[in-house]
Amino acid sequence: MRHPLIEHISKQVQVAPEEEALILSFFQSVRAKKKQNLVEAGNPCSALFFVVEGCIRMFHLSEKGIEQTIQFALENWWLTDFSAFTLQQNTGFTIQAVENSELLVIDVKNQERLLEQLPKLERYFRFVYQRGYGAAQVRMKFHHDLSREKLYQNFVENYPQFVQRVPQYLIASYLGFTPEYLSELRKKRS
Repeated sequence: MRHPLIEHISKQVQVAPEEEALILSFFQSVRAKKKQNLVEAGNPCSALFFVVEGCIRMFHLSEKGIEQTIQFALENWWLTDFSAFTLQQNTGFTIQAVENSELLVIDVKNQERLLEQLPKLERYFRFVYQRGYGAAQVRMKFHHDLSREKLYQNFVENYPQFVQRVPQYLIASYLGFTPEYLSELRKKRS
C-alpha cells in the first residue's frame, strides 16, 4: 500500500516507484497528542504539516484573549502559516492538534531541496497552494454574504466530517460564534 502523501501527490503528478522513498526522505514523521501545540505564536514558523491521520488547527488570540480558529486540517490536508513559513518569520498563529495525530513535517530547506531534485512537484505544491487560497477566498465571501445561521448550515453541509470530529467550541471559534450561540443554532436545527 502506498503512503497517503504519495497517493495525494499522485493525483496531480506521476510519481515513479523509485521516487516515492526519495520524497518521503525529506519529511519527518511526528506524532502529536490532542491539544499539543506544534507551532507557537511569536516563534518562527519552520514547519509545513501534512496530516496523515488526525486533525490539527491554526488559531490566534483576539485582542480580548479569545481563540479564533482560522483553519482546520484533516487527513490529506496541509497546514502552516504560509507567509511566515515561506519568509521564515515569526508567526502570529498557533498550530495545535485537535486529535491525536500523525503528521509529516517538512521545513523550507528540505522543501527547496525536494523541489530541486523533483521539479515536477512544483506543480503539486502549486495546486495545494491554489486550492488553499481559493478556499480562503470562499470562506471570506461566506462570512460577508451569509447570515450566521446560513453560515453554520453551509459549514454542516459542506464539512460534515468536522462536525462529527471537532468539538463544538472549536467550530464556534472557526465560524466566529460564541459556543452558546452555536448551541442555540444546533437546537433550532434539531
